[in-house]
Amino acid sequence: MADHEFRFVAGSPCLDFLNTLGDRLEQTPNEHLTAYADLVRWIETGGLLSREAGARLARASARDSHAADAVLRRAIALREALYRLFTTLVAGEAPPASDLRLLNEELAAAMVHRRLVPSEAGFELAWSGDGDELAEPLWSVALSAAELLTSGSIARVKSCASDTCAWVFMDESRNRSRQWCEMETCGNRAKARRHYAKSKKG
Repeated sequence: MADHEFRFVAGSPCLDFLNTLGDRLEQTPNEHLTAYADLVRWIETGGLLSREAGARLARASARDSHAADAVLRRAIALREALYRLFTTLVAGEAPPASDLRLLNEELAAAMVHRRLVPSEAGFELAWSGDGDELAEPLWSVALSAAELLTSGSIARVKSCASDTCAWVFMDESRNRSRQWCEMETCGNRAKARRHYAKSKKG
């Protein structure tokens, strides 16, 4: 939905991207990427793309809506592949080869646009924003996923304990006790359900 307010609670860009599907375990999940403009708004809101670059991509998508729609389909395919990849790894299982292959394809496409540019500290790696590359929103997601998968922190990736949510996040708590994507939403709902069940039983 166009007026959806994206939330960034996962502690990693690629995991926040997985959370653009709400209520994943419900019969009818809430898809928050229904148009290419949503994809641009997500990456812009998350601070991974400048407002100027977002406006450039909006103009490019208006010129070629079919290409923009194709990128949106790629984005959703990447999101679902990453979700399966991370959840199977967290469960101690081997990741699906097809999902790893898809990530590698998107990562290879992204790295073509990686450039060394001057900075105040000397040089830094940045994305080249040459032209109207509609797939630009996927670059940071693919790189973030690759960095997380090679960081040794996969054991900190968890799924929300809600029966319907299944959002994922990095558990950075000292004793790794975080259960919910957000205490204010899923955590409070679970507390309310427990309280209701106790009062009904009593």
